[in-house]
Amino acid sequence: MDRFRAETFLPLTPVAFDILLALADGEQHGYRILQDVNMRSGSITALHAGTLYRALARLLEQDLIQELSERPAEDDERRRYYRLTDRGIAVARAEARRLAGQLATAEARNLLKAHA
Repeated sequence: MDRFRAETFLPLTPVAFDILLALADGEQHGYRILQDVNMRSGSITALHAGTLYRALARLLEQDLIQELSERPAEDDERRRYYRLTDRGIAVARAEARRLAGQLATAEARNLLKAHA
């Protein structure tokens, strides 16, 4: 992997981080990424196809993900599959650490406790 600082990509947009999270378990096609993100977010923020594909294009440009040239033989040939690059993994980990730090601060300041 080339020398870069993952932190220069931070903070990620929520959509970008959601896509990287969806790809953390392995390669996925675009519609499956959309389903994964929407399932995890519930009805809070629905991801739409246009937003997804614009975000995928940006992540491809940044070399955080790559489009695969091969797909399963029994699959629809129109589907495009994506996976994280080494850079994408490093950036996703850095963003997760950043968010964990913010969460720890919120917990320390009692922001997550229900008030009576």
